[in-house]
Amino acid sequence: MIKTGSVGKALGLGLLCACANSLAYGADSGISLSTGVEYSSGGYGGTDDIEEIYAPVIGVFSLDRFAFSVTVPYLSVSAPSGTTVTEPGEPVSGSGPMVTESGLGDVVLGLTVYDVFLDIDRGIAIDITGKVKIGTADVDKGLGTGEEDYLLRADMYKFFDQFTLMGSAGYKVRGEPPSVDLKNSLLGSIGGSYALNDETSVGFIYDYRDSSLQDGDSLSEATLFSMHRLSESLQLQLYAFAGFSDSSPDWGAGVYLSVN
Repeated sequence: MIKTGSVGKALGLGLLCACANSLAYGADSGISLSTGVEYSSGGYGGTDDIEEIYAPVIGVFSLDRFAFSVTVPYLSVSAPSGTTVTEPGEPVSGSGPMVTESGLGDVVLGLTVYDVFLDIDRGIAIDITGKVKIGTADVDKGLGTGEEDYLLRADMYKFFDQFTLMGSAGYKVRGEPPSVDLKNSLLGSIGGSYALNDETSVGFIYDYRDSSLQDGDSLSEATLFSMHRLSESLQLQLYAFAGFSDSSPDWGAGVYLSVN
């Protein structure tokens, strides 16, 4: 699924929407590039709002039923000093004066296998995705934990005429940074995408994930999105989201452009 949530939320949403519209019945071979920017803001249980700007470049190489992805992000965070970003959209708030730090975020490698289960007669498909987050972000700036995280997720689709019902379930294994006590977490999402015409789709996704902190609230947020095919090879994605717990951003929005 997505956001992720934010693994970033933007990457998760982009992959989920793309799969829901076209990939579940088999992927075309080729290379695609995506880039965009996401802004989010929230208190995360602290006294001051934390603002994040997440701007990745995503490359995907598809070959038959397999897709290999590399995400290289830029991250800028305005937060109390001592804040640690466990992943975009999931900071652990510090208690010092407000500072702004920016630089390379954590690089993410992914592999998706499409149509692990496929029933064309019933319009049902399941894809499996694995991801590795490499600790490339600057630990001293609080942009990352410096540790590797691992994710395994199943994405499920039920196709109707113009509507696609979609959901996901997964498990994330987190590294063990010395400064923050993190735990592994279950995650899931449910939503749908409706095709207004051949060029435009709109949809909704609800995301849930166990907190990465021992005593933290679970992440809970909802996203509205729209996808527009500008040409045969160019696609635009717009989305906005709101959080419902201290582990979620209060709100955020993003825009992505993909070239096949």
